[in-house]
Amino acid sequence: MESAVGNLSPSQKDELMDQVKQQIAIANAQELLTDMTKKCFNKCVVKPGSSLDSSEQKCVAMCMDRFMDSWNLVSRTYGKRIESEHNRQ
Repeated sequence: MESAVGNLSPSQKDELMDQVKQQIAIANAQELLTDMTKKCFNKCVVKPGSSLDSSEQKCVAMCMDRFMDSWNLVSRTYGKRIESEHNRQ
């Protein structure tokens, strides 16, 4: 018995792969934002209230910048490693 994907044309398979990649990218972005929010909130907001004071705002902004810088560095390094491994094959 042939799978449903096997019945798709090459262009339909490409479109399906693009949709899956988009969904994965969205899920990764949501996870990144959730992780960053949790870590920075826990680090910077000692006594939650109705608003952030200026030191909390500055801490959250700097924490998010560092988190994104770190995430970008890891992503670039991982991408280069995958590329170099792919080129060795």
